[in-house]
Amino acid sequence: MTDQAVAPGSVTGVVPDTGGRMPRRRAARSSGLTARVGWGVAGVAALVAIWELYKLLGPADGVTVGGDGSAGSGVILLPRTHDRAMPHVWDMIARMFQPTSGGATPPLIVSVLEAAGTTLGLAAVGWVIGVVVGGILGIAMQRWRLVEWGLLPWIVVSQIVPLIAFAPVVNALGNQIDRAGVVPWPQWFSVALIASYLAFFPVAIGTLRGLESPDALHRDLFHTQSAGWWQTLVHLRLPAAVPHLLPALRLAAASAVVGAVVAEVSIGLRGGIGRMLIQLAGQASSDPAAPWAPTFGTVVIGLVAAAGVALIGVTLHRFRRGEETR
Repeated sequence: MTDQAVAPGSVTGVVPDTGGRMPRRRAARSSGLTARVGWGVAGVAALVAIWELYKLLGPADGVTVGGDGSAGSGVILLPRTHDRAMPHVWDMIARMFQPTSGGATPPLIVSVLEAAGTTLGLAAVGWVIGVVVGGILGIAMQRWRLVEWGLLPWIVVSQIVPLIAFAPVVNALGNQIDRAGVVPWPQWFSVALIASYLAFFPVAIGTLRGLESPDALHRDLFHTQSAGWWQTLVHLRLPAAVPHLLPALRLAAASAVVGAVVAEVSIGLRGGIGRMLIQLAGQASSDPAAPWAPTFGTVVIGLVAAAGVALIGVTLHRFRRGEETR
């Protein structure tokens, strides 16, 4: 009989060798996060370097092909590099801390943050609507094969419609409903609805593919246990769909932001980042660095939206095995 230390409360007398696994996992996750942040910073630095290098070495009037030699004719292959068309990065940053339109107006960055908050709220409403609609469509297509055959092609075709042409139609219909007194339809709801139009598509496809992802062995096991469709959906299909659904939610968040900005531009909703982009772009000849502030604000909105979805992913970490990189 061999001498073996028996841990208190141990049944087999063998101490499980798990002491080193958790620290190694935490270290691997920490190093992975550091690497992602480092690559992100390096990407931004590389973009700034490319911008400034081209501004330094590129032709002031850009590169134009074709045309009769007069100004504005031909096709521009490379952009102009003079200060009115391509300001320095540090000029863009400095402009954000100057008054919005001169006088006693607040700094431009304050106006951008206020507009970004408005657009982010509209995109969030559109994202929620898109997730609900897309999730219901995905579940229905998985439940009934006939629904998938009849509905999936139309879902795909719906994304071909140009959003800039679709937005005024939605706004006009909303105004008619509001004037008819059927239900209140504020203009901001048209923007949220247009944002949901882009958001529902990846959610519907991700939900469908995720619900179909469980192995046949697991489905047969639930069938032999006399589990109904609802029990199989809740306890098998939905947990298995998480690795497919989380990327779809991230894509839907980015699409909702794009849809909200384009809708604000198309229907002329005031107070959002899209309207600010149009207003400052009209002043670009006299203030070329100003339009870049709402552009940066749009990027921040996308990052915040992606971070919000990432928080959802943290709460579902035990179902994310399909997303882990090994």
